[in-house]
Amino acid sequence: MIHKHWEHRDTIKQIECVHANAKKYIVNNVLTPGKVYDVKNETEEFYFIIDNSGKIGGFFKDYFKEV
Repeated sequence: MIHKHWEHRDTIKQIECVHANAKKYIVNNVLTPGKVYDVKNETEEFYFIIDNSGKIGGFFKDYFKEV
């Protein structure tokens, strides 16, 4: 149930979106290339950030670079 409190957790690090060109999913509605996002949780494949909708979303790491 840790996912219910991610919005209030401390930021692990910051990342910058480098592109929003997804092959399979639509992410250009919730990610803006060039914008810096706060990482709330991280796995081997995903960053969990507060996206443009104001909610926590999990995105592949290849959309980002570390700041």
